[in-house]
Amino acid sequence: MNDVLAGMSHHSPQELLKSLLSGKFPGMEDQSDDEDDDETDGGASSQDDDKDDETRPQVKRNDRPTLRPHASIGELLPANIGGQSEKIAKPGDNEQTSSKDRRKRRRLKFLEQYAINLTEEAREGRIDRIIGREDELSRTIQILNRRTKNNPALVGEAGVGKSAIAEGLAVKLVLGEVPAKLMDQELYLLDMTAMVAGTQFRGQFEARMKGVVEDVKRAGNVILVIDELHNIMGAGDAEGAMNAANILKPALARGELRVIGSTTLDEYRRFVEKDSALERRFQKVLIEEPDDELTLRILQGIKDYYEQHHHVVYPNPVLETAVRLSSRYITDRYQPDKAIDLIDEAGSQQNLDSPCLVMLKKLTLRREELEIEREDNEKAIAECKSEEASLKLYETQAQVRSELMRLDDKIEEVSANCQPVEITEQNIAAVVEMWTGIPVRKITASETDRLINLEERLHQRVIGQEEAVGALARAVRRSRAGFAKKDKPPSFLFVGPTGVGKTELVKALAEVLFDSDEHLIRLDMSEYMESHTVSKLIGAPPGYIGYNEGGQLTEKIRRRPYSVVLFDEIEKAHADVYNMLLQILDDGRLTDGHGRVVSFKNAIIVMTSNAGTTLKAGTIGFGSHKREAMEDRVDTVLRDLFRPEFLNRIDEIVIFHELTHDEIRDIVDLMLKEPAADLERRGIALRVTEAARERLAELGYDPKFGARPLRRTIQRRIEDTLADLWLGDYLKSAVEVTIDVAAKGSAPRDKTDRSMTDDGGDFCFTWTP
Repeated sequence: MNDVLAGMSHHSPQELLKSLLSGKFPGMEDQSDDEDDDETDGGASSQDDDKDDETRPQVKRNDRPTLRPHASIGELLPANIGGQSEKIAKPGDNEQTSSKDRRKRRRLKFLEQYAINLTEEAREGRIDRIIGREDELSRTIQILNRRTKNNPALVGEAGVGKSAIAEGLAVKLVLGEVPAKLMDQELYLLDMTAMVAGTQFRGQFEARMKGVVEDVKRAGNVILVIDELHNIMGAGDAEGAMNAANILKPALARGELRVIGSTTLDEYRRFVEKDSALERRFQKVLIEEPDDELTLRILQGIKDYYEQHHHVVYPNPVLETAVRLSSRYITDRYQPDKAIDLIDEAGSQQNLDSPCLVMLKKLTLRREELEIEREDNEKAIAECKSEEASLKLYETQAQVRSELMRLDDKIEEVSANCQPVEITEQNIAAVVEMWTGIPVRKITASETDRLINLEERLHQRVIGQEEAVGALARAVRRSRAGFAKKDKPPSFLFVGPTGVGKTELVKALAEVLFDSDEHLIRLDMSEYMESHTVSKLIGAPPGYIGYNEGGQLTEKIRRRPYSVVLFDEIEKAHADVYNMLLQILDDGRLTDGHGRVVSFKNAIIVMTSNAGTTLKAGTIGFGSHKREAMEDRVDTVLRDLFRPEFLNRIDEIVIFHELTHDEIRDIVDLMLKEPAADLERRGIALRVTEAARERLAELGYDPKFGARPLRRTIQRRIEDTLADLWLGDYLKSAVEVTIDVAAKGSAPRDKTDRSMTDDGGDFCFTWTP
């Protein structure tokens, strides 16, 4: 067309008009032949390029401008007629210099759209350095250097550094620290989410996947990285459609495609190994969790990035603490991921409310706004044609420059005074405590006093049983001070008759340690007497009802690893429960129905039993049962009831003895504190005479049932009578209520103006207005 216009420019308007009427135009004689030649040449071009470059503007034959029979002279005249000297650019004049780059972009269109060039990221310094993993990285390079089956599959648990190895390979490619065959390779990370996103019709995903494969084949120097390799097994899968794995298989089989995949052990086994045709084309590289020494090296190598981001300093002892605490207390994740997250959150927590950093951020944002304003003023000055307006703009620009200089000085001053905050071991411990609920910070003076006086605090709720209270307190102090065995939780078997305080002691321990009973996990073993009920503890296996609900024990421990676990009346449980407890008592771990390992290392295990403590007929009174005889009988019964390997794993078997008369009297005082507190909130004082306390102890104690009947006696004789008096408006104006033993022969509910007996006629309630 340019030739046509050039030919027309040499003719006068009269000649052009004459030619228009005849239908023949200067320069058009050979145009049809040229078009045929162009079409022939275009047919020899790559059809793949035409398909790939959907957005590239193409000049088709029907799109070329045509000359209408009644076109005006103005439409036919070239641009230089009429006094204009504008040059008509020829197609390709400005494209020849960048044609090579454009062809490269066109050839890698799908890769640029659906993948990230890791090699380019490494060149620009946007990838963190990799520390360690020399063996795994060398093994990966060795597989890539093979002639066939050169596709490594990085397999390991989440957080052990599989993706970091692929990024480390990109860094080595940039530095040239690879074999000669890999020198010019480019690493592309495939984004499977972007591949699937927006596909509405059948064939769209397959077209994208095929386009990526064709791009890799055309480039010849591309290694594809697929994170979460198992996702290709279902990506794009639909009725009558092919998934990504089936599209990749032919290219992998012919060696036209090199892929680095990464996935976890479970997902590799569930998805990849099931497809033997795909699995045999990959060479598995097992990525193990690094030990504490390597994890520390990794933290030392990458701490600069986090120090710069959080404006903090991580001393080496702090990094060692992060590794040690994360390994011990964060058991459901893997190194180095959990240690890195630990120092990251500790740094975030420290500078969260730093006034210095807040001021620096505000100044930086203001400076960015002024820079934008300065650039806008420069453009306005360049385009302004009014002298008066230009002067105003120059004045404004001078003010902006002055403000920028002032801000630069202020930022420099604030930065000089804003010293990095040093992270301490206590900061790391605080984050661990926040994540797990386990108190790992250094023991404070108040906590030291509480631990030393733990027996005294437990005795505020549990009367007597000195041996049991002492054993439990020693175990807690040993664990809190860090001298307990690392993998084994403290475990106890409390054996004794009913009503002597076994369960109450466990409740008191949970309240003393955590100030609430939320950390007490109580399991009544009478609910687990059948073999199939064991699944309730750890969760139902796959395929059974309740599989997704989790276990009653394992789920609670996963949420609160620092808990007191009470297995009440353990002798009633099925034998399979004992087998499950062997893992907890010995290794401090248990595998739930989902295959997850749940740690019991920070729990306290307590089991209670009544085995061998049944009183013989004729044994009455307080403490009439000889302790030595009962201990021998309990030992014999336990050996008959439980297997030796179960008893051998228990730290201490504690025998609870019958309560003495003095202990029952103390329990009466303890139980009377509740109604006294209720009256005190109403402004009324409660006084109970010694005779009344003795009478309550006699009525409430039963050698067969221990102290449990005592609580029912106080509820029926004391609390019920007080409730009737309050509801009857007898105590509205009272300031004190006295409870004493009623006179002999007193009738139940014998009431006068200021006194009344209880339902049994044993106690007399007198109130003072």
